[in-house]
Amino acid sequence: MRTSQRGLGWFGSLVVLAIVVGAGYLLYKELVAGGEAPSCKSEENACRQECRHARDNAATQACLERCRREADSCAALR
Repeated sequence: MRTSQRGLGWFGSLVVLAIVVGAGYLLYKELVAGGEAPSCKSEENACRQECRHARDNAATQACLERCRREADSCAALR
């Protein structure tokens, strides 16, 4: 028994629907929250994540100190 498939079928339709919903969500997220500046805490967290890639303990400590100073100056500006 051979059946010929026409169109996408139900699974293909679900895949297309998932892609459309995902793209719509990303567009909505960009339009609604795209213009907001990152908070001081989120900038500090991003800086600390970069510090995890330091090669030795001294470099890590210096990086963390830089992150703390930048967070303090950010808080003072707001």
